[in-house]
Amino acid sequence: MPLRRSSHNPAPATETIYAPQFLATTMGMFVLVFLVAFESMAVTTVMPMVSELLNGERYFALAFAAPIASGMLGMVAAGEVTDRWGPKHPLFISVAIFCVGLLICGSAANMPMLIGGRILQGVGGGAITVAIYVLIARAYPGQLHSKIFALFATAWVLPAMVGPWLAGLMAVHLGWRWVFSGVAVLVIVAFCAMVPVLKSLDSERNQELGPVSVKRLGLAGLTGLAVISMNLLGNSNSRWSLAGLALALVVALVAIRPLLPRGTFLARRGLPATITTRIFITGAFFGVEVYLPYLLREDYQLAPDRAGLILTASALCWSMGSWLQGRLGEKVASSTCITVGSVAGSVAIATALATALFHPPVLVLVCGWAVGGFGMGMIFPRQNVNMLALSTKEEQGFNSSAMSVADSLGNAGATAIGGVIFALAAAGTGFVAVFSFSLVLVLVLIAMSPRTKGAPALAAR
Repeated sequence: MPLRRSSHNPAPATETIYAPQFLATTMGMFVLVFLVAFESMAVTTVMPMVSELLNGERYFALAFAAPIASGMLGMVAAGEVTDRWGPKHPLFISVAIFCVGLLICGSAANMPMLIGGRILQGVGGGAITVAIYVLIARAYPGQLHSKIFALFATAWVLPAMVGPWLAGLMAVHLGWRWVFSGVAVLVIVAFCAMVPVLKSLDSERNQELGPVSVKRLGLAGLTGLAVISMNLLGNSNSRWSLAGLALALVVALVAIRPLLPRGTFLARRGLPATITTRIFITGAFFGVEVYLPYLLREDYQLAPDRAGLILTASALCWSMGSWLQGRLGEKVASSTCITVGSVAGSVAIATALATALFHPPVLVLVCGWAVGGFGMGMIFPRQNVNMLALSTKEEQGFNSSAMSVADSLGNAGATAIGGVIFALAAAGTGFVAVFSFSLVLVLVLIAMSPRTKGAPALAAR
């Protein structure tokens, strides 16, 4: 039967996520999300040093790719368990797994051991995201969801601005192992602030759902391996890379279909279209952003620190967009925010394409990409809000994991395809070819975004 709109707790007298009954949980989740994001950024900074010291240069790419696959498994596992027992136990377990992974990385004597820790990090980090989404649905009234997701956007933006710098300081003055071990201690502290609200949540078994689906866990693992393959093939210059990438993409799409709501690939109105828009926006935006520092170095001869300022400007505007949609709350429909953000993304990608074609002053690209960051700030929180609004209590975990899996697929898939396009493009046209591909994605997204408003659809159970 069709899903019904989820029921939330009665609206409190206050309309703030910092009210006394929410404050500890809000801050605990903020710090936890910040630390997960910081760790992702920090590893990028210290991994060249780590791989050299541990004589593991040949494992360098795998150290980044392994958590992608294991993250898929963690997302789906958390979705399965939270729908049956609520977010309490999955959040305890996922935080523990994440911390164990960090401690293994921090004490690693060789690269295989470090990669083992990275795999556990991926499982824990993916599961944490899903469990937190369900916790929000269970602990906060619906009108506060846009505000809490706006705060989470800031928790992701801040590490993008200061994470690499802080990680570098820690590696130089304390040693690279503290980038992993030190974060584990802070994660535990942040989690302790959330324990009281977790204890108050019902964890009684939902008898309407059967046992955890081993099939879905296997499909999640297969999807993760396919995504890893796309990631590695996207950086390959082999003439077979395109065929291999196409095969990996087909495997990923076939394996991921049961992990998403029915109708996702058709962008069916409501929940499926909301999940589809996440695939397209992550693919379009990050598929371009990864090449911008390269473009500025090649065409404008900018040093890495100056080229990085464009990403900082975008991150700041992302935070502004998130704040604005949170401020607007229920006054503006989520589908409207998604459409506005999609249009802003098209402006940003069109600006990047024009920069690759006509080489205007760098300020043009900085401003254009800042508009894109603002658009992403409007889109991401509202996709999450819309997903929870169109989910029943029994489907919150499944749909949260679907959103997270779609995020990973869109990012890795478009980046890998862009890598092959860039490698195969005629000399001097690589940036134009990649940016044109992303512009097509975002134009399709604009046409699709109004479909995010509508009745929820059957989940792929």
